[in-house]
Amino acid sequence: MQNIKTNLVLDHLKSDTRQIILETQLLLQYDPELLTKQPAPGSWSVAQAIEHLNAYGRYYIPAIDKALKAKSYTPSDTYSAGWLGNYFTNSMKPTPDHKIKNKMKAMKNYTPSPDLDSKKVIDEYLGQQQSILALLGDAEKNNLGKIRVAISIAPFIKLKLGDTFRFLIAHEQRHMIQCANAIAALKSFNAATSFGAAYQG
Repeated sequence: MQNIKTNLVLDHLKSDTRQIILETQLLLQYDPELLTKQPAPGSWSVAQAIEHLNAYGRYYIPAIDKALKAKSYTPSDTYSAGWLGNYFTNSMKPTPDHKIKNKMKAMKNYTPSPDLDSKKVIDEYLGQQQSILALLGDAEKNNLGKIRVAISIAPFIKLKLGDTFRFLIAHEQRHMIQCANAIAALKSFNAATSFGAAYQG
Protein backbone atom coordinates (compact mmCIF):
# COMPACT_ATOMS: atom_id res chain seq x y z
CA MET A 1 0.00 0.00 0.00
CA GLN A 2 1.46 3.35 -1.04
CA ASN A 3 1.55 6.37 1.20
CA ILE A 4 -1.82 8.07 1.33
CA LYS A 5 -3.09 11.07 3.24
CA THR A 6 -3.77 10.13 6.86
CA ASN A 7 -6.89 12.27 6.99
CA LEU A 8 -8.28 10.37 3.99
CA VAL A 9 -7.63 7.03 5.73
CA LEU A 10 -9.44 8.19 8.87
CA ASP A 11 -12.30 9.82 6.96
CA HIS A 12 -12.85 6.60 5.02
CA LEU A 13 -12.85 4.50 8.20
CA LYS A 14 -15.29 6.90 9.88
CA SER A 15 -17.58 6.77 6.84
CA ASP A 16 -17.49 2.96 6.84
CA THR A 17 -18.31 2.89 10.56
CA ARG A 18 -21.25 5.28 10.13
CA GLN A 19 -22.56 3.06 7.32
CA ILE A 20 -22.28 0.03 9.61
CA ILE A 21 -24.26 1.91 12.27
CA LEU A 22 -27.03 2.67 9.76
CA GLU A 23 -27.18 -0.95 8.60
CA THR A 24 -27.26 -2.19 12.19
CA GLN A 25 -30.05 0.19 13.14
CA LEU A 26 -32.09 -1.21 10.25
CA LEU A 27 -31.83 -4.67 11.81
CA LEU A 28 -33.96 -3.44 14.71
CA GLN A 29 -36.97 -3.16 12.39
CA TYR A 30 -37.14 -6.95 12.09
CA ASP A 31 -38.92 -9.32 14.42
CA PRO A 32 -36.42 -10.22 17.19
CA GLU A 33 -37.32 -13.88 16.66
CA LEU A 34 -36.25 -13.67 13.01
CA LEU A 35 -32.85 -12.32 14.07
CA THR A 36 -32.19 -15.39 16.23
CA LYS A 37 -33.14 -17.94 13.53
CA GLN A 38 -30.42 -19.75 11.65
CA PRO A 39 -31.00 -19.63 7.87
CA ALA A 40 -29.64 -23.17 7.53
CA PRO A 41 -28.20 -25.84 9.84
CA GLY A 42 -24.75 -24.75 10.92
CA SER A 43 -25.22 -21.19 9.63
CA TRP A 44 -25.22 -18.31 12.05
CA SER A 45 -28.27 -16.23 12.79
CA VAL A 46 -28.04 -12.44 12.56
CA ALA A 47 -27.75 -12.27 16.36
CA GLN A 48 -24.87 -14.75 16.31
CA ALA A 49 -23.01 -12.79 13.63
CA ILE A 50 -23.38 -9.57 15.62
CA GLU A 51 -22.40 -11.26 18.90
CA HIS A 52 -19.29 -12.58 17.14
CA LEU A 53 -18.40 -8.97 16.33
CA ASN A 54 -19.16 -7.93 19.90
CA ALA A 55 -16.61 -10.48 21.12
CA TYR A 56 -13.93 -8.90 18.92
CA GLY A 57 -14.99 -5.41 19.99
CA ARG A 58 -14.64 -6.35 23.66
CA TYR A 59 -10.98 -7.05 22.95
CA TYR A 60 -10.02 -4.45 20.34
CA ILE A 61 -11.77 -1.35 21.68
CA PRO A 62 -10.01 -1.43 25.08
CA ALA A 63 -6.75 -2.51 23.39
CA ILE A 64 -6.84 0.42 20.97
CA ASP A 65 -7.78 2.84 23.74
CA LYS A 66 -4.92 1.59 25.90
CA ALA A 67 -2.43 1.86 23.03
CA LEU A 68 -3.50 5.42 22.22
CA LYS A 69 -3.12 6.47 25.86
CA ALA A 70 0.17 4.66 26.42
CA LYS A 71 2.23 6.60 23.88
CA SER A 72 1.88 9.86 22.02
CA TYR A 73 3.59 10.58 18.71
CA THR A 74 3.43 13.52 16.36
CA PRO A 75 0.74 12.81 13.75
CA SER A 76 1.98 12.10 10.24
CA ASP A 77 0.42 13.61 7.13
CA THR A 78 0.68 10.26 5.32
CA TYR A 79 0.10 6.62 6.17
CA SER A 80 1.39 3.39 4.68
CA ALA A 81 -0.10 0.02 5.65
CA GLY A 82 2.12 -2.85 6.74
CA TRP A 83 2.22 -6.01 4.65
CA LEU A 84 0.69 -8.16 7.40
CA GLY A 85 -2.02 -5.63 8.19
CA ASN A 86 -2.82 -5.39 4.51
CA TYR A 87 -3.03 -9.18 4.27
CA PHE A 88 -5.41 -9.44 7.22
CA THR A 89 -7.57 -6.58 5.95
CA ASN A 90 -7.78 -7.88 2.39
CA SER A 91 -8.63 -11.39 3.60
CA MET A 92 -11.64 -9.97 5.47
CA LYS A 93 -12.83 -7.13 3.28
CA PRO A 94 -15.82 -7.92 1.02
CA THR A 95 -15.57 -7.37 -2.71
CA PRO A 96 -16.87 -4.09 -4.22
CA ASP A 97 -20.07 -5.93 -5.24
CA HIS A 98 -20.67 -6.93 -1.59
CA LYS A 99 -19.58 -10.55 -1.80
CA ILE A 100 -17.64 -12.50 0.81
CA LYS A 101 -14.49 -13.72 -0.91
CA ASN A 102 -13.49 -16.66 1.25
CA LYS A 103 -15.17 -18.51 4.07
CA MET A 104 -13.39 -18.85 7.39
CA LYS A 105 -14.09 -20.91 10.47
CA ALA A 106 -14.32 -18.84 13.65
CA MET A 107 -12.16 -19.79 16.60
CA LYS A 108 -14.01 -21.59 19.36
CA ASN A 109 -13.93 -18.68 21.82
CA TYR A 110 -15.37 -16.41 19.12
CA THR A 111 -18.20 -18.79 18.19
CA PRO A 112 -21.42 -17.45 19.75
CA SER A 113 -24.20 -19.48 21.31
CA PRO A 114 -27.46 -19.60 19.30
CA ASP A 115 -29.39 -18.67 22.46
CA LEU A 116 -29.23 -14.88 22.36
CA ASP A 117 -31.31 -11.78 23.08
CA SER A 118 -31.06 -10.06 19.70
CA LYS A 119 -31.92 -6.58 20.97
CA LYS A 120 -29.36 -6.76 23.74
CA VAL A 121 -26.74 -7.99 21.27
CA ILE A 122 -27.48 -5.21 18.76
CA ASP A 123 -27.58 -2.51 21.43
CA GLU A 124 -24.12 -3.54 22.62
CA TYR A 125 -22.81 -3.52 19.07
CA LEU A 126 -24.18 -0.04 18.37
CA GLY A 127 -22.46 1.17 21.52
CA GLN A 128 -19.21 -0.35 20.32
CA GLN A 129 -19.51 1.45 16.98
CA GLN A 130 -19.84 4.78 18.76
CA SER A 131 -16.69 3.89 20.72
CA ILE A 132 -14.85 3.13 17.47
CA LEU A 133 -15.87 6.52 16.05
CA ALA A 134 -14.54 8.19 19.20
CA LEU A 135 -11.25 6.26 18.93
CA LEU A 136 -10.88 7.26 15.29
CA GLY A 137 -11.24 10.84 16.46
CA ASP A 138 -8.55 10.30 19.11
CA ALA A 139 -6.30 8.73 16.47
CA GLU A 140 -6.21 12.03 14.58
CA LYS A 141 -4.00 13.39 17.36
CA ASN A 142 -1.54 10.48 17.24
CA ASN A 143 0.44 8.50 14.67
CA LEU A 144 -1.34 5.64 12.87
CA GLY A 145 1.95 4.06 11.86
CA LYS A 146 3.90 4.20 15.12
CA ILE A 147 1.20 3.08 17.57
CA ARG A 148 0.96 -0.72 17.66
CA VAL A 149 -1.87 -3.01 18.82
CA ALA A 150 -1.55 -6.72 19.61
CA ILE A 151 -3.98 -8.91 17.67
CA SER A 152 -6.50 -10.96 19.61
CA ILE A 153 -5.48 -14.43 18.46
CA ALA A 154 -1.72 -13.95 18.91
CA PRO A 155 -0.71 -11.13 21.28
CA PHE A 156 2.94 -11.40 20.20
CA ILE A 157 1.88 -10.08 16.77
CA LYS A 158 1.29 -6.34 16.70
CA LEU A 159 -0.24 -4.33 13.87
CA LYS A 160 0.01 -0.64 13.13
CA LEU A 161 -2.92 1.26 14.62
CA GLY A 162 -4.14 2.17 11.14
CA ASP A 163 -4.09 -1.47 10.10
CA THR A 164 -5.88 -2.50 13.30
CA PHE A 165 -8.73 -0.13 12.47
CA ARG A 166 -8.77 -1.27 8.83
CA PHE A 167 -8.86 -4.95 9.76
CA LEU A 168 -11.48 -4.49 12.48
CA ILE A 169 -13.86 -2.52 10.24
CA ALA A 170 -13.33 -4.85 7.24
CA HIS A 171 -14.24 -7.75 9.54
CA GLU A 172 -17.42 -5.94 10.55
CA GLN A 173 -18.33 -5.22 6.92
CA ARG A 174 -17.90 -8.91 6.16
CA HIS A 175 -20.36 -9.97 8.83
CA MET A 176 -22.86 -7.22 7.99
CA ILE A 177 -23.11 -8.85 4.56
CA GLN A 178 -23.58 -12.19 6.31
CA CYS A 179 -26.48 -10.62 8.25
CA ALA A 180 -28.08 -9.30 5.06
CA ASN A 181 -27.71 -12.71 3.42
CA ALA A 182 -29.24 -14.47 6.44
CA ILE A 183 -32.27 -12.18 6.44
CA ALA A 184 -32.75 -12.60 2.69
CA ALA A 185 -32.60 -16.39 3.04
CA LEU A 186 -35.07 -16.41 5.94
CA LYS A 187 -37.51 -14.09 4.20
CA SER A 188 -37.34 -16.22 1.06
CA PHE A 189 -37.92 -19.39 3.08
CA ASN A 190 -40.84 -17.84 4.98
CA ALA A 191 -42.42 -16.63 1.75
CA ALA A 192 -42.09 -20.07 0.17
CA THR A 193 -43.52 -21.74 3.27
CA SER A 194 -46.48 -19.36 3.36
CA PHE A 195 -47.14 -19.94 -0.35
CA GLY A 196 -46.95 -23.69 0.09
CA ALA A 197 -49.35 -23.62 3.03
CA ALA A 198 -51.81 -21.47 1.12
CA TYR A 199 -51.55 -23.70 -1.96
CA GLN A 200 -52.15 -26.85 0.05
CA GLY A 201 -55.11 -25.22 1.78
